[in-house]
Amino acid sequence: MTTSEDMPTHLTGEQFEQLKENMTKVEELSKRLVEIMAGKKPHTPALDAPNQELFAKAATAYWAEAWQNPAKLLEQQLEFWGKSVLNFAEAQQALISGGAEGDEDAPKDRRFSNPMWDNNPYFRFIKQQYQTNAAALAQAVASVDDLPDKDRKRLKYFSQQIIDMMAPTNFLATNPDALERAVETEGRSLLKGLENLITDLEANNGELVVKLADEKAFHVGGNIATTPGDVVYRNRMMELIQYKPATDTVHEIPIVLFPPWINKFYILDLKAQNSFIKWVTEQGFTIFVVSWINPDASYADVGMEDYIQDGFLTAIDEVKKICKVKQVNAVGYCIAGTTLSLTLSLMKQTGDKSVKSATFFTALTDFSDQGEFTPFLQDDFIDGIEEEVTREGVLRSWIMARTFSYLRSNDLIYKPAIQSYMLGETPPAFDLLYWNGDGANLPAKMAVQYLRGLCQRNEFAGEGFDLMGHTLHVRDVDVPVMAITCETDHIAAWKDCYRGVQKMGSRSKTFVVSESGHIAGIVNPPSKKKYGHYTNPDLKDDAATWLAEADFNEGSWWPMWAAWLKPRAGKQIPARDPGDSQHPSLCPAPGTYVVAKAST
Repeated sequence: MTTSEDMPTHLTGEQFEQLKENMTKVEELSKRLVEIMAGKKPHTPALDAPNQELFAKAATAYWAEAWQNPAKLLEQQLEFWGKSVLNFAEAQQALISGGAEGDEDAPKDRRFSNPMWDNNPYFRFIKQQYQTNAAALAQAVASVDDLPDKDRKRLKYFSQQIIDMMAPTNFLATNPDALERAVETEGRSLLKGLENLITDLEANNGELVVKLADEKAFHVGGNIATTPGDVVYRNRMMELIQYKPATDTVHEIPIVLFPPWINKFYILDLKAQNSFIKWVTEQGFTIFVVSWINPDASYADVGMEDYIQDGFLTAIDEVKKICKVKQVNAVGYCIAGTTLSLTLSLMKQTGDKSVKSATFFTALTDFSDQGEFTPFLQDDFIDGIEEEVTREGVLRSWIMARTFSYLRSNDLIYKPAIQSYMLGETPPAFDLLYWNGDGANLPAKMAVQYLRGLCQRNEFAGEGFDLMGHTLHVRDVDVPVMAITCETDHIAAWKDCYRGVQKMGSRSKTFVVSESGHIAGIVNPPSKKKYGHYTNPDLKDDAATWLAEADFNEGSWWPMWAAWLKPRAGKQIPARDPGDSQHPSLCPAPGTYVVAKAST
């Protein structure tokens, strides 16, 4: 990107005419845009924002405080007015003097990295006034005292969304990068950007889901998800993949890995260099991975019990048959880790000892603190989801993707939208972002069970979660467990995972906190020598004490987990080829279910 100092002072006549010609093409593209929006498939409005009651309560509390303490309100207003006038005065002075000087001591914001935000009086004023407005709104929200804690968290979240949305970088007329690019390219960047916007809308039936990666750069089973294996079993819920051995001998007791069904399993097999699945085969283990169906409306009545019976229990049973063993070592990631805990409680109550050990990747079992998801777990939002899934039969993948993205809106929504729609850039060829956009739907019944019974009412860690004729409790989980959590995880906060593990009935518990977040902390191959991890065998105290007294270990947790698992994995036997006479290969890995796209 060139700066204003590199730009010519004016366009040639030919360049200006080309710019005008390109801008007329915008009108043609706009017609396509109107047609797309006219055919947009509706969704429940309650999923877009909280009901008005939250804002009404906040306004009432704010003005009640103002009546009780008018000096506080006046102080805030006078501070805002003073800063606004000063911003204007500085801009006027800069116009007179012909320039502006940047503030070296100001906190850095990547959105305002273009030098024009500091050196150009117009853009400098816009940036300063935006920052002043943002600070005033945040201060007003923070000053609202008479609100329940959950409402306060929601108010803070939604007010921050307003602040982020109104950033001047999100609008063409106040984004110097976009304006410079438009002039440089004689308007072609805006045409390309509008084409990108229309393509994204067309791909999602009129819903705006910003594409994060170049989908043409990846092919599941071609250049990602390439570890050799075979689908050896299939039912309506899942395909069971057995991966080919990479060693001459393997441990007798196999691993069954259950990934989350919110996304696709190949996050653990993106490419050879960071494939957890490939690495596991290289350590001498037999590994099976469940690839979940991407459900459509015909799965509306599928519940958590179906995932347990036709997913977890069936997969474990089939693996035992194929490997001719009595036990397996199970791994559950995210929501599949939560459901593995439910399954283990059920197995405890039915006397089923098929699982020798359980490993949990970023799995919540205690939802008493809803954390960053508090805004989305209140009745108005969940009521909206119930209305949506009753009509559609599924919770459509883009709704979940949007919810997760708004927790990091500047990085996952506005920045990629600016690059694609204003700058006209092709999304990057980034495998992780490609996977992130390859979501899956959730069956209606299952989504409501999970959100109401587990997330909202925290029944599994409380009085019990009723399912399949049993009342399931986290305390029933009594097999040896290792829980891998991530330090900056905003989906399954490690402190919340810790509370759940504390409540498990296992005599042998190992708890690990990996550096980084929900994905990078798990997909952390030893060869990268990137993120370390914390360990502490004492789980009696609270999470803060555990971390304060923990040991820090350099590098990936993968080798430590393998060392923990090997004594629980049995003797060495000749390596197994996938399947047997009763389980012939149905197709090569990664199978057929994983490539089914979510309906919108």
